[in-house]
Amino acid sequence: MTTDTWQRRALFRNSDSASIVEEAIFRYRDQGVYFVHRHVVMPDHLHVILTPGETTTLEKAVQLIKGGSSREIGKRPGMRFPVWHAGFTEQQIRDQHDFESHTRYIDQNPVKAGLVEKSEDYFHGSTAGKFGLDPWPLASGAKAPVGGTELTAGLKPRPSDPSRNTQS
Repeated sequence: MTTDTWQRRALFRNSDSASIVEEAIFRYRDQGVYFVHRHVVMPDHLHVILTPGETTTLEKAVQLIKGGSSREIGKRPGMRFPVWHAGFTEQQIRDQHDFESHTRYIDQNPVKAGLVEKSEDYFHGSTAGKFGLDPWPLASGAKAPVGGTELTAGLKPRPSDPSRNTQS
């Protein structure tokens, strides 16, 4: 999941504001709302790989993160404006290879943006090691419950694409 700040403003250059976003992500994770596999809070956007819990939708998870963090940030002096752009982008992760590709992208985002030389040096992401991460269900062999049926991990079932059929 990726979401931007309002007008792509670099609101999270302020470390306190970025920390509030991280605290919101992991507060709801600790309540069992979803599982967090990777994250990075960039100055003007957020990337999170998460798996919703049994009673949560992805939309609800994003609402909690964005609403919880904007409420706390809004309590700060001089922060009386929108924090988040409406909506988010969903990336469905199909398999372990796709998961690893997305984690590399998230981990390297601060490096590619020129914020740090090594991803481990970026304080507001998974590579900083401040928060424990949940194992990716495919890697652990676990199943992610979706709509009353068990599916191998992912955010939602992906419909098959007949144009990808490569039968000879």
